[in-house]
Amino acid sequence: MARKLVNEFSWSKSRHEKLSECLRAYYFHYYASWGGWERDAAPRVRQLYLLKKLTNRHAWAGTVVHDAIRDALLDVRAGRPLDEARILSRAHALMRADFKHSRAKGYWREKTRKEFTGLVEHEYDEPVPAESWKGAWTTVEQALGWFFRSRWVELARSLKPEQWLEVDAGFESGIFFLDGVKVFAVPDFAYLDADGHPVVVDWKTGQVRDGYDEQVLGYALYLSHRYRLPVEQVEARLVYVNSGEEVPVRVDPAALAAFRAHFTRSVERMRGLLADVTANEAGPEEQFPPTNELRTCARCNFRRLCGRESAAPQVA
Repeated sequence: MARKLVNEFSWSKSRHEKLSECLRAYYFHYYASWGGWERDAAPRVRQLYLLKKLTNRHAWAGTVVHDAIRDALLDVRAGRPLDEARILSRAHALMRADFKHSRAKGYWREKTRKEFTGLVEHEYDEPVPAESWKGAWTTVEQALGWFFRSRWVELARSLKPEQWLEVDAGFESGIFFLDGVKVFAVPDFAYLDADGHPVVVDWKTGQVRDGYDEQVLGYALYLSHRYRLPVEQVEARLVYVNSGEEVPVRVDPAALAAFRAHFTRSVERMRGLLADVTANEAGPEEQFPPTNELRTCARCNFRRLCGRESAAPQVA
C-alpha cells in the first residue's frame, strides 16, 4: 500500500519569501493546492496545483544551468569525460521542447519532465518579445561557457572520492531539523578541501543581491548536521556564473545567530497563521489577504484567482 502524503510543516528560504510577499499566494501555494496531483482532486485545487508548478523564463534558465552543472559534476565524480558541446546541445534541445510544450499549454493535459511544468508567461499570454525569449538561452549558454572554463572544473577533477559531499542531491535528501522544525536545504556543490574543511558553493545566474547569504548559511547548518562537521569550519561561496564573480559568505557566530533569529521569527509567523499547529492546518482563506503591492501581483502565478490578472508584468 502506498504511503499517504501528509502536508507536514517545514521551513525553507523560498517558503519564507512567499510568506513575506503575499499571504494569499502563500496560502495557495502551501495549503489550498495540496492534493492537486490526485486524479479526483477538486477542479480549483487542481488548478492551484498546476499554477504553483509554473515558473518564469528567468528562473527556467537558471534551473537549466543548475541541472547542467550538476550533471557535469556528477560526470567528473564518476570519472567520465566532459563534452561541453554535447551538454550545450542537450540543454538547448531541452529548452526547445520545454518552450513548445509550454506555449501549447500542454501542462493542463499531460505531464512533461519532472523538473519542468510550464511557463507563467504562456499561461497569461504575456507579450514577450522574441529577443527576450532568446535571452533565456543566451543566459544558459554564457553561464555554462563560463563554468567549463572556470577553476571549478579542475577543482572537481582534483577531488578524491572521500572529498565529495553533495552535488544537488534534491529535496528528498536535503533535510535537517532546526529547533524541531524540518528545514529544506539543498546545496549545489559541497566538498572537503585539502585540509578537510567543508566548502559549500551556490551557483547563481542572476545579479548580485541581498538575501542570498541566509540561504547559504542554511546550507552550512545542513552540512554540519548531516556530516557532523563543525559549522564554524564551513567555507561558503556564492558563485555568479554569468559574471564570474565569487562572493564569500561569512559563517561565524554572529552570522549564524542572525540566521537563527530570522528563522525563529519566520517560523513563529507561519505557525501563527495555522488553525491547528499540530496538524499543520491553515485557517480560512480570508485570514490570508492578498497583497496590495501590484508589482508583486504582476509576477504571481495565482493572479487570475485573485482578480489581479490585469496587473500586467513589465516585460524585460
